[in-house]
Amino acid sequence: MKAKNKEIQENEIDIKIEDFCSRLDLEVLHKGSREFMHISTFNINRPGLQLAGYYEHFSAERVQVIGEMETAFLKTLPIEKRLETVEKLFRYDFPCLVISTVLEPGEEIMQCAVKYDRVVLRSKLRSTMIMNELSIFLNELLAPTETIHGVLVDIYGVGTLLIGKSSIGKSETALELIQRNHRLVADDAVSIKRVSDRLIGSSPSIIRYFMEVRGIGIIDIRQMYGIGAVKLTKTIDMVVKLETWDEEKEYDRMGDVKEFYTILDVELPMYTIPVKPGRNLAAILEVAARNHRLKDLGYDTLAELDRRIRASHEDD
Repeated sequence: MKAKNKEIQENEIDIKIEDFCSRLDLEVLHKGSREFMHISTFNINRPGLQLAGYYEHFSAERVQVIGEMETAFLKTLPIEKRLETVEKLFRYDFPCLVISTVLEPGEEIMQCAVKYDRVVLRSKLRSTMIMNELSIFLNELLAPTETIHGVLVDIYGVGTLLIGKSSIGKSETALELIQRNHRLVADDAVSIKRVSDRLIGSSPSIIRYFMEVRGIGIIDIRQMYGIGAVKLTKTIDMVVKLETWDEEKEYDRMGDVKEFYTILDVELPMYTIPVKPGRNLAAILEVAARNHRLKDLGYDTLAELDRRIRASHEDD
């Protein structure tokens, strides 16, 4: 089953240089006239081959990282050759150049940064460490994103995405779960990112911590229930579809029917819960979350029942 009511965003972004540096603890050596830089790939490049003159397969769209080896190589070159080498690199419009290990950038680099209006940053970390940090951050930043209509709650550590038609009771069920000491991540709109093979859900910032309760209006969950009642992000582990009880439909009673819900090409286990007056949906979802955790730990209730039945027959 495919996710509906969705809005998929391109995985390219313009990020403020100030925010980029703040997240990675980078020092700005030169940013010129720019406030933003365009990031289109999570791949990173160390331009050692380019400094040696090889540009046939140069990926200028990547963040460039220069470390001790590149700096040492540049120092072996005569001054005129060094300037020519650096200038050739800076003619390419790369997002930024990061110098690792608090190395001094050298006059040639700073001259070319000014001349070509390039962003030059510096890290306290050694090359391998800053490249790891960059890779993690850029993967999160550029992760494919999808926004869907639903509610995301953390129930016993299980990220549970509630979907269903408008007015089926998703928000009211989430409110009851909050009163049972579970946590709200997002109501009405859930922003989902695929990071590796995990789906990370959050709320759009403009409606974060807010919930719509019909008959009352918009409420602020954090202000009403405290910071412990909300969570910024949560990995989505399962999907619960709420639907109006259909007397003619045969619902799963044994747990042997497997349904899946696909978001950003990731399949999640889905449970269809029929809604009718008198059903305690919050309690049912708590059971679903606990049962999901048991399955993750390798416990299969249906298999255990089958084992007991077989053992009973053998005793007879």
